[in-house]
Amino acid sequence: MKNIFVSDIMTQEVITVKPSTNLFECAKIMVKKKTRSIPIVENKKLMGFISEKDILWALVKKTKEDLSEIKVIDVSSKKVITIKPNATIEEAITKIRKTKFNKIPVVQKNELVGIITTKDILNFHPEIYPEIEEFAQIKEREEKLKKIKIKKGEIINEGFCEKCGEKTILKKVNERMVCGSCINSM
Repeated sequence: MKNIFVSDIMTQEVITVKPSTNLFECAKIMVKKKTRSIPIVENKKLMGFISEKDILWALVKKTKEDLSEIKVIDVSSKKVITIKPNATIEEAITKIRKTKFNKIPVVQKNELVGIITTKDILNFHPEIYPEIEEFAQIKEREEKLKKIKIKKGEIINEGFCEKCGEKTILKKVNERMVCGSCINSM
């Protein structure tokens, strides 16, 4: 696996949307292409990453606005974890484990050149399935713990901090939804 690179097995034909695409159109593309997240690209440059969770968040938090009026770039993750095409598959597996993302955009010279997914890796190297299965179980346990904390009022949920605007896990403090960093600075 040390001689196999991300560029050897990545998906090169990536489904993308432009930053000006509205959430309704993006949701239609996601349903049609059967994907849960899509890179946001303008002139080959990766601008962000939109997921079904982002769209659901907008649907709940911005109910007064029509989804066709909200642009994907306004609710997407702008800090995107990426990998270079010359990275090894071992590095990709490590990054997938560390970040807990099932797909990572492949970027070279600030341009999106592909995407590497757990499915790409498993299709190429199926014997690592037990390791990926273990990762899925860990992720499921974390989700259960998060739900327990939400019920206890320790964590409210993911969203945009009302103080700094960062998209992260929030807690309700003094009737405001704020992130951990802002809680520490209060």
